[in-house]
Amino acid sequence: MRKYELVCIFQPDLDETAFNGALDKVKGWISESGGSVDKVDVWGRRKLAYIIKKHREGQYVLLNVSLAPAATTDLERNIRYQENIMRHMLSVVG
Repeated sequence: MRKYELVCIFQPDLDETAFNGALDKVKGWISESGGSVDKVDVWGRRKLAYIIKKHREGQYVLLNVSLAPAATTDLERNIRYQENIMRHMLSVVG
């Protein structure tokens, strides 16, 4: 198991229910692959550096995750097909 940081930018126009549902989906994918979510830090709504899908803002979330390296490809593929997530970045910690 390795430690990762996963930053996701969700669409800004999601209501609280849809936002929490999409976040729970990401957490579920991590759990299904044998990993664990160590910490969730919701940064909130922030201005983007450039326009993404006609949006100037996004809802940022940082997840500290423990995950097997082989499971990262499936996780990233699932995130890529999630329409509510505009961008994501998964990076190794340490």
